Amino acid sequence: MGAGFRLGDLLGGLSIACDLGFGLPPEEAMRSCLIATALARRMGLPESEVSDAYYTALLMHVGCSALSHETVAAWGDDQRVLRVAAQTNVADPDDIAGTLLPAVTAGLSPADRARVERFAASPEGQEFGHRFDTGSCEVASATARRVGLGSGVARALKEAVEWWNGQGPPDGLRGEEIALPGRIARAAADAARFDALGGSEAVVVALKARSGVILDPAIVETFTADADELLAEAHTGDPRERLLEVEPEPVREIPRAELRRVAVAFGDLADLKTPWTHGHSAGVTKLVRTAAKSLRLDEQSAGRLELSALLGDVGRIAVSNVVWEKPGPLTAAEWEQARMHVYHTERILATSDALAPLARVAGMHHERLDGSGYYRGAGARELPAAVRILAAADAFHAMTQDRPHRPAFGAEQAADELRREVSAGRLDGDAAAAVLEAAGAAPRRRRDNLRPGGLSGREVEVARLVAAGYSNPEIAARLVISRRTAEHHVQHIYAKVGVSSRAGLALFVHEHDLIGESPAG
Repeated sequence: MGAGFRLGDLLGGLSIACDLGFGLPPEEAMRSCLIATALARRMGLPESEVSDAYYTALLMHVGCSALSHETVAAWGDDQRVLRVAAQTNVADPDDIAGTLLPAVTAGLSPADRARVERFAASPEGQEFGHRFDTGSCEVASATARRVGLGSGVARALKEAVEWWNGQGPPDGLRGEEIALPGRIARAAADAARFDALGGSEAVVVALKARSGVILDPAIVETFTADADELLAEAHTGDPRERLLEVEPEPVREIPRAELRRVAVAFGDLADLKTPWTHGHSAGVTKLVRTAAKSLRLDEQSAGRLELSALLGDVGRIAVSNVVWEKPGPLTAAEWEQARMHVYHTERILATSDALAPLARVAGMHHERLDGSGYYRGAGARELPAAVRILAAADAFHAMTQDRPHRPAFGAEQAADELRREVSAGRLDGDAAAAVLEAAGAAPRRRRDNLRPGGLSGREVEVARLVAAGYSNPEIAARLVISRRTAEHHVQHIYAKVGVSSRAGLALFVHEHDLIGESPAG
């Protein structure tokens, strides 16, 4: 490796989180990427366009977890819906009725099944797919920009789910108006999915059924002419290793000093999973940064600790929002799923050479000194200083946020609870004291009018509420304004920021550090 980190290595590892969040087998995004790269080269494209197809396919589902909240509210289980939708021809009403609905409603009570079926048949239900694709594409495109990929990938991700016939979301682009790398990535994603379900025969049938409607017919023709050979790219050797072997030249790298930029972007994606966790990764990172200085952690350890804090909850994406949004006590099986999010974090980070040094600390932030934590049940002797700081910071910040099963604690109540955890022998006293000192010393947020996007103080308030999932009537009630005024604010905010979905606005709020801002008038 040269002076920087290979983006293919970084994003290949993190793409596993996107697979799991979509309800797909781990490494499916990598297999899709391998297929897309081979297909682009078969089409004789220059390496610059092959590169755009490579990264577009790898990040195809990166924005989807940002819509998990809406998906659970509408359908009941985000991961099951997304997994089945990935194998449904959404342009064919018969396939929706025969594939999507039976799988989504399986196991539901008669009342819940009837609710979902009514929703699917309603105008709101028919509009849901458009809103989902718009939001997920906006988040994916912004993420590509944030991690240092070029405008070609950002555009392709924004347009990858457009339909060839011009009748799809988000913008109704038609034919060659859609970025070519996006068209290739869309076909490759369908090929990878149906290859896993039924091999090359299933792939050919699925792609031909979508040809000329959703998929570019010329791309389908090229693919189906050599389907076995192109699909073999996804089965030759280890996908993780092959991903780097086939990476287009010149290999894209980011300077080592900019690894944080990637960590911030994926930390935000993890926080977007639910409205209750917005800003959590960034908030924890601010606490550990100050606490590490107070405890005189060496510079290298402190730097890795900050990155571990940013990425500590990336495994949350792998767990359904059915678990995260449950308002009451979790069952034993649900609690086990929640506990596994740190295991997923550790294993996702461990697959990347660049991120592997962060994996152990990130995966241990729910461990406790008395062995009562998870997932290892490690005790005091196994918990280095960095883990102890991260555990205290994560616990304190989580207590200051609302959760479905409880309201947020005030700062004093959270501090008292953290001290009780120390007294009970679960958290380290020095680490907790440093975190509390950091929380008390946190600088006040800016109160000037120089806000991103030219937003006013009131618009910042409204943007935060939209990002958290509040409807226009709820925003009006909360801010004691008319519903029409709330609607005008929302319209102006979308226009100023340049997005058209709640998920896109939520990512803007995260990226510009507007979570929890106390706005001036």
